[in-house]
Amino acid sequence: MTETTARWHRELEIFCRIKPLIVLENNVLDMFQYPRDSAIARGSILSLTSYLHYFFKDMGYEQIMLYDHIRGFYNNCESGYTERFSQLVSMPVTGNAIPAPFKNGRTVPAPAIIRQALAQREQSAVIIMNFASRCITAADRMDQSEIDSFMQLEQAGLEAQDVTTGAGTVKNLCILIVNKVNDLPTWFYLQDPNLKVITIPTPTREEREQFVKGPSFQSFFARDIRQRDMPYYDEHPAELAKLQDRFVALTEGMSFIELNGLRRLCKNERYAVGDFCDVIDLFKYGIRENPWKALRWEEFRDSRQKLEARVKGQSVAIEKTLDILKRAMTGLNGLQHSSHMKPKGVMFFAGPTGTGKTETAKALAELVFGDEGACIRFDMSEYSQSHSDQRLLGAPPGYVGYEAGGQLTNAVRAHPFSILLFDEIEKAHPSIMDKFLQILEDGRMTDGQGNTVYFSECIIIFTSNLGIYTEDPTGRRTANVTADMPYAQVQQQVRGAIESYFKLELGRPEILNRIGENIVVFDFIRPEVARAILDAQIQKIVAALQEEKRVALRLEDAARETLLARVLQNLDNGGRGIGNIIESMLINPLARYLFEHPQADSVTIDAIVCVDDLVSLVIQGE
Repeated sequence: MTETTARWHRELEIFCRIKPLIVLENNVLDMFQYPRDSAIARGSILSLTSYLHYFFKDMGYEQIMLYDHIRGFYNNCESGYTERFSQLVSMPVTGNAIPAPFKNGRTVPAPAIIRQALAQREQSAVIIMNFASRCITAADRMDQSEIDSFMQLEQAGLEAQDVTTGAGTVKNLCILIVNKVNDLPTWFYLQDPNLKVITIPTPTREEREQFVKGPSFQSFFARDIRQRDMPYYDEHPAELAKLQDRFVALTEGMSFIELNGLRRLCKNERYAVGDFCDVIDLFKYGIRENPWKALRWEEFRDSRQKLEARVKGQSVAIEKTLDILKRAMTGLNGLQHSSHMKPKGVMFFAGPTGTGKTETAKALAELVFGDEGACIRFDMSEYSQSHSDQRLLGAPPGYVGYEAGGQLTNAVRAHPFSILLFDEIEKAHPSIMDKFLQILEDGRMTDGQGNTVYFSECIIIFTSNLGIYTEDPTGRRTANVTADMPYAQVQQQVRGAIESYFKLELGRPEILNRIGENIVVFDFIRPEVARAILDAQIQKIVAALQEEKRVALRLEDAARETLLARVLQNLDNGGRGIGNIIESMLINPLARYLFEHPQADSVTIDAIVCVDDLVSLVIQGE
């Protein structure tokens, strides 16, 4: 291991000499590689309490005791400490520990013993309180005995003495280990000059590099696989370094325990050296085969034709969408950034209503994953309230619905390989937009239950009608783009309005920066496209009737022209509006006819007649 100790270790070295009370928080349940020249501990992977034992032993402390409210005072790293401590504080040993409750009771409470140990000058002493926040019911609902116990600890800090040892002068200490500092009462740790809070983060990039590029790398693989694969990488060290760098990037935010779990999993599942980064997918998602890697190029040769068969008249939007998809397939997405955890792709679909934005997202899901169900849709108009982020990501502990988790995080945990569609994103509350910053940048999110959810295998699609209308100074909506504009002008106007919304109205230009140049503007439904959509929907109805009802349906030209004329009268609602017209002018009267003629096996419609909004069909032979 290259001798670069963790920052928290260096902080502890500095402040343990001047602060009698130190709180260690955050990644306290992890394992740590001890860096110093201790004959016993150097290079060992230790729990935090064992790490601290050897840390303070190297500093020359004579009394090093652990405490939790279940066992009392003890030291399970080396023998002799408990007996010597019992003599120092005049407390009896029971078994291998000195029992002591945290709160006042029939026996002397632990804070009183800690206060006594810190106030004496005979021997240098450090007390390490493990699970310190578990000693009380809740920091904001403490009874008087709990308050008294923390006051004893506060007084212990005020009375702590410096002790001269063979290694120099050190300060008697009390270390409190907690998951989060706010698990402790606020008055105890805020504005106390005798107390220092030190945060232990997950391993840094340098620490992860030391783990994967050091001697432990060989232990990732079974012996026969090492013997088979390593000669090649010994001759091509640059390729091995590239694999290791990717592993380091993909494990950002993981603990040493998780890294060690990856190492053991890689060996147990017999991954080849060249595939060892794939073990991260197995660890995160529980699957060995990544669907993105299973995609075959030949399946995408006609991808443009497949999309255009479902989404008419949007050739530019489809081309740009496929470019983003191909970037995801080739692994080039976010290549210019340092993070390898970004989502596979991010798209912002904008344009008039009914132009195929949602349909394109569904078509992409079927194209990539073979199932429209892989497109998970969220209607963002349902998340317009200030508390809506709790519905989406999960309520924090103690709030109603905490156990249920968040709708988004639950969906991604269940379907990590999917397309996430956020419809009408501008209707979401601004607090939700803040959450998307972390998802778009880091590709992960911690839900209300503290579980990390990964978005790095998802494509994220936002849809929006921003830029179609604007408001004048009186608040009246006016059209910003119209169907008589050329597509280039529509694109320019819509993009400008989107930029104005994020920068000026929402005041969050950083969200726009995360989206980047992935704004895909859909064009209006033009008359020639309307005819193609009409024909496609009629063909779908004919095919469905034949397959499900065994009824042969035919529309003569006059009937088609009547439908087309009505469609061309109003294209404001796009393809969805065309579907509504077909429903009212074809499907409804056809259903009426088939209800009255249940034995019919063929229907030829010569004409469609509209009188006072009542539509009837002229059926051949009737």
